[in-house]
Amino acid sequence: MSRAQAGGVPAGPVRTGVTVRVPAKVNVQLAVGAARADGFHDLANVFLAVGLYDEVTATPADELRITCSGPDAAQVPLDTTNLAARAAAALAERYGIDPAVHLHIAKDIPVAGGMAGGSADGAAALVACDALWGTGASRDELLGICAELGSDVPFSLVGGAALGTGRGEKLTPIEVGGTFHWVFAVADGGLSTPAVYGEFDRLTAGTEVPEATASPALLAALRSGDFAALAGALSNDLQPAALSLRPSLAQTLAAGTEAGALAALVSGSGPTTAFLVPDEETAEKVAAALLASGTCRNARVAGSPAPGAHVI
Repeated sequence: MSRAQAGGVPAGPVRTGVTVRVPAKVNVQLAVGAARADGFHDLANVFLAVGLYDEVTATPADELRITCSGPDAAQVPLDTTNLAARAAAALAERYGIDPAVHLHIAKDIPVAGGMAGGSADGAAALVACDALWGTGASRDELLGICAELGSDVPFSLVGGAALGTGRGEKLTPIEVGGTFHWVFAVADGGLSTPAVYGEFDRLTAGTEVPEATASPALLAALRSGDFAALAGALSNDLQPAALSLRPSLAQTLAAGTEAGALAALVSGSGPTTAFLVPDEETAEKVAAALLASGTCRNARVAGSPAPGAHVI
């Protein structure tokens, strides 16, 4: 099945470098079920890819190494714990190739911010290495590797909008009928996703946690492109846990809402907060107000949906 030639040299044309662009995501719904026996939670996770991007460039090298530039680059691990490195190693192992590649991450997605930046880099590295090495992996093969790497990685590959079930890795595409406008407030420091889930378990201990299901009203709002209806349907079951661990996020949410956002929520496990607005003009106004409020480190404007990981 491998298309690698003897000696670990890939078949097909030799490329000197491949750059892949990959989007951030916002969870417009994150329904969290009770903890499973394996420690994970069943989710109904409605992903929407947004126009904030990382770019991962793969070039031949003597060994696997990671470099990173851009905002918060100092917070990005440059060892084998990085999902980009793990993605390259997983693809190389499957095709009998030496994972000798330099992966440079041009980072623009907030780090540890609940916007799947690390997962995005894993998906981008997988696409870049597949193209660089000429492995010819099918989309299903790539999605399978993505699911092994982490719950959010498959969506970073697919982009657009999708419902993630299981741990979030089982994807069903969702039709989106228009463009939605967002402002993202970037907090100081990050929040650990396992810590937020742990706090969710603590807060819900002794209660019956409902089964995680997607909201029909939210799915209908996405299909119709109705931003007012979407504003009324946004939800995140992890938000109380994120606010418990980082109470200051409540001030950020309030500042954006007071500035004209239709709705506000913590993005995924946080601490980035997301604000749905009706148009680009309002987005710029809300972003300026958030910065002036002193409740966040940065405010970014982006539209959605956005395409998944793709070679540029």
